[in-house]
Amino acid sequence: MSSIRYPKLRDVEIRPYHQNGQAYLLLRDPLELRPGALLVPQALGPVLALCDGTLENAAAIHAAVRVRFGLPVDRATVEELLRALDEHLVLDSPRAREALEAARAAYREQPFRPPSLAGLSYPEDPGDLARLLDDYLAQVEDPAIPPEGWLPDSPRPGVFSPHIDYSRGGHVYAQAWKAAAALARHAELVILVGTDHYGDDPFTLTRQHYATPYGILPTATDLVDGLAQALGPEAAFAGELRHRNEHSLELVAVWLHHMRGGEPVPMLPVLVGSLHRFFDTPESPADADPQIRAFLDTLGRLTGGKRVLVVASGDLSHVGPAFGGRPLGPAGRARLRQADEEVVAHLAAGNAEGFFQVIRGVRNRHNICGTTPGYLTLKLMGEIPGHRTGYAACPADEQNLSVVTVAGIVYP
Repeated sequence: MSSIRYPKLRDVEIRPYHQNGQAYLLLRDPLELRPGALLVPQALGPVLALCDGTLENAAAIHAAVRVRFGLPVDRATVEELLRALDEHLVLDSPRAREALEAARAAYREQPFRPPSLAGLSYPEDPGDLARLLDDYLAQVEDPAIPPEGWLPDSPRPGVFSPHIDYSRGGHVYAQAWKAAAALARHAELVILVGTDHYGDDPFTLTRQHYATPYGILPTATDLVDGLAQALGPEAAFAGELRHRNEHSLELVAVWLHHMRGGEPVPMLPVLVGSLHRFFDTPESPADADPQIRAFLDTLGRLTGGKRVLVVASGDLSHVGPAFGGRPLGPAGRARLRQADEEVVAHLAAGNAEGFFQVIRGVRNRHNICGTTPGYLTLKLMGEIPGHRTGYAACPADEQNLSVVTVAGIVYP
């Protein structure tokens, strides 16, 4: 008999999967506490749905699945599935919590966060990487070159950058970062705010330095510590291990490092969750949430007098079957472009509240994953206007019925 009590799935990815003509659900742990994915027969999906921590054991789940779904699943099958889930560390169980603590300790003991996508999403060799990014930059018309002694127009300039893979969004990255080259070189501190794709904690910090193929971008640990104190250390580091594999900061940090010619610069890497909890409140997130206010106020106080570059790492819309939506045809693409235009207009104007209101007004139906990075970056910069550098709709499935849209904006 299974001894697992009140089984509850951790935050894992679950998606349909077909193999040898059979339908499965593929469970993947973004933290990779155990390598590899777990395949569960699709017919057992209701059992997974009941693993929410409210039912005491396999016997209770077995009874519930028969009563609620009318499925003739035997108890031994339920017990076997729970054991498999526990062994693969996808249940919130003592075994998984022990593995999580061990993984977190190992991550913190490393001298730096190694680039998780080097050799996969972009070249690991610094020379090959430089040639790839320079090729993207060469295809972009040169922006106006600032005169010698140039200083940014604003005390805290910024960049809104994509974080899609380079193969699809490389030209939009290049448009933004070529225009921001002088800002990148001028900065003595970079605040990098990126989408947390695998967690919804408001803010997730790390003291680990970020490595790229060019070397190390040192994390400004004094800022991390000050911010953690303001936010609450336990909350600030609860999801720290998600930094290990999250691409939103890494892919942008590589471009930052490239535009500095490989020269390091202290960086504050911050992962942020969604703002959906404010969709039903009349107040703005900055007014309604003490943590957001503490984040903005603390960084304003601790970075005063420094040459700061604020970077938002965020893509725009995620639409189509790849994201659970309907196929996107020519008319749908035109409507999406029009909707994106309204969002980007507020971003470019530096209007944080207008940007959020547009997304809140439709309950983020286009799945704009750059909502929180964009909002916070505009607030940190002081809501200064910027100029657009590029926009693209990138294919997100083989049938070209789904897209991810991306844009670049520079705030000099």
